[in-house]
Amino acid sequence: MAAMLTIGLLFISNTFMTFAWYGHLKHRSAPLVEVILLSWSIALGEYCFQVPANRIGYGEFTGYQLKIIQECITLIVFSVFAYFYLGEPVRWNYAVSFLFIIGAVVFAFWGRL
Repeated sequence: MAAMLTIGLLFISNTFMTFAWYGHLKHRSAPLVEVILLSWSIALGEYCFQVPANRIGYGEFTGYQLKIIQECITLIVFSVFAYFYLGEPVRWNYAVSFLFIIGAVVFAFWGRL
């Protein structure tokens, strides 16, 4: 149960962070100071989910495993974001790169499989 809650919270936190870091790219005419302040306010939401996710997940997962899970989730969330929000296509080399990262995740959790 802790593992699923951790992963769910990490998906939510990464959605916030993706919008904080990349959402402004569709609004390049907005003043940089405004974008930074808005991004920081969105990032607060990210921390409200990221910190509990790590607190709940630590012990179920090692610190290394938590970070690897988080990075994998970041790529999943960003891929959906880039495709639907930014309108960027998925190229074959991005897909292959993603598969290599999934392989790294499998390797990191090899003892748990």
